[in-house]
Amino acid sequence: MTSPLHDGSRTPAGPARTPADHARARVKVARKWAYLLSSSTYLPFSQQEIDQAMHELVDVVFNAALSEPFNADLATGVGTRLVDMRCTGPTSLRRTIDVLGKALLSEPELYRIDDKREERAVQLLGVIASDYLEAARQFIFTQQEDIKEALVRAGSDAQRQARATQARFDAIFTSSPSGIAIVELTGAFVRANPALQNMLDRTDFDDVTLFDVVDPDEAPFLKAACRDLADGWAERLHQQRRLIRQDGEAVRASMSITVLRDNGSTPTHLLVSVHDETEMSLLQGQLSHQSLHDVLTGLPNRQYFSTRLESVLRQADPDIGATLYHLDLDAFSMITDGLGRSVGDRVLMNVAQRLRAVVAGENAMVARFDGDEFAIIVQNSETTPDLVSMIASINEELAEPIYFDGRGVAASASIGVVHKPPADADVNELLRTADMTLRRAKANGRRQWGLFDSAEDARDRSRFSLAAQMPGALEMGEITVVCRPLIRLSDGGRAGFEALLRWEHESEVISHSLCLELAEQTGLIVPLRDTLLDEAGKQVQWWNTEHGTALPLTMALTANQACDPDLVGAVLIRLTEAEMDPSLLRISMPASVLLADRGESVDNFRVLADNGITMEVHDFGSAAGDIECLEDLPASSARIAPRLVERLRSGKSSLITRTLTDLIEVAHLAGAAITVDGIETAEQADWWREIGADTALGRYFAPEPADLHELDLSSWNVPGPGSARR
Repeated sequence: MTSPLHDGSRTPAGPARTPADHARARVKVARKWAYLLSSSTYLPFSQQEIDQAMHELVDVVFNAALSEPFNADLATGVGTRLVDMRCTGPTSLRRTIDVLGKALLSEPELYRIDDKREERAVQLLGVIASDYLEAARQFIFTQQEDIKEALVRAGSDAQRQARATQARFDAIFTSSPSGIAIVELTGAFVRANPALQNMLDRTDFDDVTLFDVVDPDEAPFLKAACRDLADGWAERLHQQRRLIRQDGEAVRASMSITVLRDNGSTPTHLLVSVHDETEMSLLQGQLSHQSLHDVLTGLPNRQYFSTRLESVLRQADPDIGATLYHLDLDAFSMITDGLGRSVGDRVLMNVAQRLRAVVAGENAMVARFDGDEFAIIVQNSETTPDLVSMIASINEELAEPIYFDGRGVAASASIGVVHKPPADADVNELLRTADMTLRRAKANGRRQWGLFDSAEDARDRSRFSLAAQMPGALEMGEITVVCRPLIRLSDGGRAGFEALLRWEHESEVISHSLCLELAEQTGLIVPLRDTLLDEAGKQVQWWNTEHGTALPLTMALTANQACDPDLVGAVLIRLTEAEMDPSLLRISMPASVLLADRGESVDNFRVLADNGITMEVHDFGSAAGDIECLEDLPASSARIAPRLVERLRSGKSSLITRTLTDLIEVAHLAGAAITVDGIETAEQADWWREIGADTALGRYFAPEPADLHELDLSSWNVPGPGSARR
């Protein structure tokens, strides 16, 4: 069985499905199931009753597949219901698995669990098959008990009832789908029904005994068990045995044996009931293989790989250890989006073959994880290539183009490497470590690899922990909005305020820049923008009212915030609600996103300016494109890129001085004022003022940003309006 969606990440295009559509789809599956079962064996029910029963069972299976949390045991009872309805034909189970397997993998109703569909389908089919087997065994046991009772009654009833009893026994004996035989205590066959004859491909049992049709290695154990039955040590026997057909083929069977006694309770014969489980064993083997292997490439999946990884860590030589490689194909989405999913699937299969070829001479396993991710574990030996050589081999193999219809496609990979992990390492933690190492390698570009570094791993884990806690911190009010002054360098007066975030986390304070970086990773970046604008707007409005000023509020946006299609609406709504003059709001966007015209950033910039909001470009540098921003967009000011300010702090040079002087002069020619962030000393403030900068921010003016409602002016090194700084 294969899913129409190999990577689980894409849903077929088409009109939205309604609950009525899903209900009709379930009815269709139920009718097909009912038809196949009715055609495989006789069912003592009307077609309407069969259809209704199958519809109820389809609902059980689909509801179990959609259950959250998922519980495959909700499908328990489906197999029992089938056996109760006498769906015990030779192909009944196979047709049931076929119908339900295809439905679970293809019905649109289950698309919303697409990334879990195949795994859930395998588990559900396993539960149904296991339930069916147990019910079938119980059915056989019940039949055997009925037969035994019929035999007992046949010996004790009057002659008048003997013929009727014999007739009933013959009917059960002959029509039973399970093999049934009556044998002597020595094992000689007295009678065998057609089902057993078909199972063993024999019509003549005169020259063989029960022990002759059992695998020779198992025959002594069966003989001993039958002696125990005859001696009264047990009433009945249930065993799994391999029977041998006349052509030599083995049949895996479930065997039940009961002693038949005469009126004096003396054992006379054995009643043997046999159920062929060969097909069920094959099905269970297939299901087990599918649950541990990737359907597309045939490689082991994450579950199987994890088990092997644990074993390799224990068995590896402590001196040379093992090496774990975690690979992610670069720009694989370009292949699938540009050439189609079928080409992408063929690339994945080809990559799987090439990775196997790279480690063909090693004690290694290659696995496919999710999507375009692969993993390799190598149990190193004295002849195993070193890390650099192994990675070079991988890159060399993948660099060879794969040709489809005359078009050559190559897939490079980024690789995270964990070398010689400890033998007692937790497998899940080790895989997480490899994944984080891979992420750091990908951050450096395409076709890069990185080696696990414990210090970097600890730092990343700390940051990820903070990112995960951020939504709760925002909800609990731990993240607050503060302001710092924007200073005119010409006279030292306040020119406005800039809004910042501050997160008081345990014993440390998380900076504004780190808050924004973490928010970009958690999806909180847009809600934080609104929080920042709301709270800072209230503070500045209060300040202006309290002090009789009209100082503007500056808010610098990240790239994602600047591209948000809802930015203009969100800003204008909040200005209206706060009854704030648009001219008292300055919004700053990064030059890089404006130059790339990413998303709706440029449109947002223009529309906000058209609504009277002062617009600024930050991360402004000496590149020609940055100048174009001032020339092509209605920018009132520009903020010097932090890298240039930092370069200046590390040491002035004639070149950097000339660059910044020219940059400020050009910005002024474009009609834009210049703002500098990062001023830490009076000397720095004087220098920037002398080369023409207009306003500034930094620790020199406000060591700690504060809530304007609680501001102690003495904490800010800001002279009163009209006084010059020298």
